Amino acid sequence: MSTPYRIQVFGKAGCSKCKTLNGRVDKLLAKEEWQSFTKEYVDVMTVDGLIPFCEAECINPQRIPAMMVVRLNEETGEYEPVSNKSPGGEDEICGNSKLYQHLGLQTDYSSVGSGVITPKMIAAVLSDALST
Repeated sequence: MSTPYRIQVFGKAGCSKCKTLNGRVDKLLAKEEWQSFTKEYVDVMTVDGLIPFCEAECINPQRIPAMMVVRLNEETGEYEPVSNKSPGGEDEICGNSKLYQHLGLQTDYSSVGSGVITPKMIAAVLSDALST
């Protein structure tokens, strides 16, 4: 089933933080308010996963897991990245985890980010997507 939006979750096998992010996205998508989204898991350790990871162009490989929101272009039938409305702008909820160019998150392993992508951060990104 095609939905207007897809969340690409970038991770790798055996990564506990990747498993956690997948679970948090699944839990949010089970709620009625997020039915415009589906999830696509992208294993960056495979050739099939490396291609969309490289096409994303803005995710630091040292900040996996990450996620990016893409929107269906009805003319082409392809999903395309949703642009970040305020690249480089401060984000009170997402902090340094927010992607610069496209709408999404990557793990901030600094002491500030503590290597955690919270459900609140994910919901904020999804809300931003719906408002574009």
